[in-house]
Amino acid sequence: MTVGSQNDIEGLKKIGKIVAWTIREMKRHARVGMTTKELDDIGGRLLKRHGAVPAPKATYQFPGNTCISINQEVAHGIPGNRIIQPGDLVNIDVSAKLGGYYADAGHSFPILPSHPSLSRLCNYTHATMMKVISSLHHGVKLNEIGRMMENEAAKGGYRVIQNLCSHGIGKSLHEAPKNILPVYDKHDKRVLKEGMVITIEPFLSTGADYVVERSDGWTLCVPDNSYVAQHEHTIIITKNQPIIVTAA
Repeated sequence: MTVGSQNDIEGLKKIGKIVAWTIREMKRHARVGMTTKELDDIGGRLLKRHGAVPAPKATYQFPGNTCISINQEVAHGIPGNRIIQPGDLVNIDVSAKLGGYYADAGHSFPILPSHPSLSRLCNYTHATMMKVISSLHHGVKLNEIGRMMENEAAKGGYRVIQNLCSHGIGKSLHEAPKNILPVYDKHDKRVLKEGMVITIEPFLSTGADYVVERSDGWTLCVPDNSYVAQHEHTIIITKNQPIIVTAA
């Protein structure tokens, strides 16, 4: 989507705030002993309270209101009977629509008590996301996103998950520009334009650099025992600093 009016900006900000608030409240309620289905039900109620519709369920018939992934699960985790344990690395990914506009955000955090390395991974991934976002504006080459993610990951002693990408969003959950790679692609000649709406979502790993799909057809996992953190915002490209619509 390319923003064409102030109404577009306000519509994106409205659903963005709902998504951000839902993630914040889900994180606040997450506790040892609850199931991921119980946590997802909280998210579903919060979205419904604001009139928002869970986008993965509406678009792809995903079996949950939100995606909740734990430990070696990286993305698209199906809420179910899994019980949250002390020290778990939890990722909550919420995408929703309201009034014809979509927003998408994600947040990884450890359940206390946890190993300090998990907190460092989560904090570093968030810092990477924010550094990338702050560097983007009209005219920047799209492949600079992958270059920055890859370089920042290496500086921190991490790797990027190469087969999980950022993407365009706005009037649908996934739209052009598609496949915004987390690594540098010299052949990608696309350029960011003012008004463009995209996600920025680095997945930083302590080991693996790719994920594989489970037999459930949804859950994406690392093929080893490494951990992966993801943070995600939906942003609008401007001539200066991007507008983060999913800021809490």
